[in-house]
Amino acid sequence: MISYQTEGVEMPDIKKSKITAWIKAVAETYGKRTGEIAYVFCSDEKILEVNRQYLQHDYYTDIITFDYTEGNRISGDLFISLDTVRTNAEQFNAPYDTELHRVIIHGILHLCGINDKGPGEREIMEAAENRALAMLDQMQ
Repeated sequence: MISYQTEGVEMPDIKKSKITAWIKAVAETYGKRTGEIAYVFCSDEKILEVNRQYLQHDYYTDIITFDYTEGNRISGDLFISLDTVRTNAEQFNAPYDTELHRVIIHGILHLCGINDKGPGEREIMEAAENRALAMLDQMQ
């Protein structure tokens, strides 16, 4: 089950049933099934608190993914700062909805085993995000 919650912010204007179907379709392309996935949309303040408390990182970020995947069933808690998504959209001159969708699927790609911290991994992640966004466009 995929759930969508908020903490201290309004729920973003997303079509939950369509996003859920998209997430499942993307996971399937990696041979994965979706288990319990919880999205928590929050503010910069909340994501900074989570980053400090659980990861000992003292900075803002767009998403924090807690991975509870077992075998080929992906599960996790995904915290998304809508403040940082908005800032990134402005910085990259991208529509807010596109940036939000990119971040939503970024966490799923992490759960599917794609990393973005090592040499060359960022490019692999960006290519995977772009493929996933193209899938979403085809679903409209």
